[in-house]
Amino acid sequence: MAYIEFDETQARSYDRSVLSECPECSGELAVLRVIGGRAGCEYWTMRCTACGGIHLDILEPVAAHAPDDGPLPAA
Repeated sequence: MAYIEFDETQARSYDRSVLSECPECSGELAVLRVIGGRAGCEYWTMRCTACGGIHLDILEPVAAHAPDDGPLPAA
């Protein structure tokens, strides 16, 4: 399964990458909408260009591990 990698210079960092291929038919996924959620999460709605299936991918921000890593996301 292919994934879209995020550039490390972005302001937010997430613990995983976003799907770029349909898990059902291996077609390409087009992003329909990105919705911001609680605690810094993002909900990515994508449609397969081959079979037309809709897929939701939830990205959670990487939590700070120590006080020196910065503030935790607001809930």
